[in-house]
Amino acid sequence: MKALLLVDIQNGFCPGGNLPVPHGDEVVPVANRLIEDGGYDVIVASQDWHPENHGSFASQHEGKKPFEMGELCGTPQVMWPDHCVQGTPDAEFHPDLNIDAVDYIQQKGENPAVDSYSAFRDNDQAAVTGLAGYLRAQQVTELDICGLATDYCVKFSALDAIEMLPNVKVRFIEDASRGIDPQAVRAAIEEMQSRGIAICNSSDILSD
Repeated sequence: MKALLLVDIQNGFCPGGNLPVPHGDEVVPVANRLIEDGGYDVIVASQDWHPENHGSFASQHEGKKPFEMGELCGTPQVMWPDHCVQGTPDAEFHPDLNIDAVDYIQQKGENPAVDSYSAFRDNDQAAVTGLAGYLRAQQVTELDICGLATDYCVKFSALDAIEMLPNVKVRFIEDASRGIDPQAVRAAIEEMQSRGIAICNSSDILSD
């Protein structure tokens, strides 16, 4: 069984959102082509779904500004602008994304005490989401991952997939993803490769 994981393709991470990834909206048409013609048996999507008092927000820490470093759950934490707050337009999937074709949506980042970049578990790795269990139940053997942002939620989702789904072949789809910092994106791709994650483009999949 072959699955596609779409990571956080939400208004908040696209131009005009509260935490925009440069050119984040450009992944939407690529993702839609993969959904339609990628030959996937299962399509899943993650959704950042923060309470308004989430501890990763700079607004929750006196004197902190967005993108400064702080601390959360005893570890260093980037202080983000308020983003993807539950029930707000910022948290909704990009309107052009073919979300009707998605079989399962995994919301994450709901615990105000810890951030959750990965679609599979919180950053402290103490609490898991239901995504790994769902994919195991579907007997998935191949998992392709793409979305926003390469150097944060996509990378951590891919690394957790390799660890938590040890018998699943994991690939990162580079042209269906965008990152925040070019240097960090390169480092993220190198780290994924070093852990056994294959790097591909949508053309490799659509031409199969």
